[in-house]
Amino acid sequence: MADLPDSQLAARAAAPLVEIIRNIKPDQLDAPTPCAEYNVRELLNHLLFWGPSLEGAGRKEVVPAPAASDTEMDLTGGDWAADLEVQVGRTAEAWSRPTAWQGTTRVVGPTELPAPMIGGMVVCEMVTHGWDLAQATGQQPSWDDDLLAFVHEEVTRTAEQGRQMGAYGPEVPVSASSSTLDRALGLMGRDPDWRR
Repeated sequence: MADLPDSQLAARAAAPLVEIIRNIKPDQLDAPTPCAEYNVRELLNHLLFWGPSLEGAGRKEVVPAPAASDTEMDLTGGDWAADLEVQVGRTAEAWSRPTAWQGTTRVVGPTELPAPMIGGMVVCEMVTHGWDLAQATGQQPSWDDDLLAFVHEEVTRTAEQGRQMGAYGPEVPVSASSSTLDRALGLMGRDPDWRR
């Protein structure tokens, strides 16, 4: 794979996600997504809820999550698309600094974790949930090959841990000849052939 600088990863993951967000129609908010526990509205809410914490981790500033969970709060009132576009941009900007990927950082709570691990998670979340939203709303996003190679490598390394934490579902078998994105999705427990 081409060796992308860490500082470029989040911005390259974020740009297609922002386009997907801009093209979601109001009548699609209750549509199911490949992320089984969320419909479109709930997944947008999840991104809005965790965005400040992921941004803070890139800045090495802990942003406490609200007391309620992302399933108890609805942040999709008002101009949610503009709010989420701004938040995705802020998160990408925070992780565009080389120092974001150095040392350790925290998302919530006192546990220090390797910053490259959290940065990788941020990039994978943008791509995966972008794909979820695109599939649910009939869009065809495109991430560049080098970024997808990074995502696949990252998921290959963390898939088992992700399953233990409940972040990934059981692996979905995907042909070795499938696209890099499809192979990464399968490792995360997504069915690349999912259709609404």
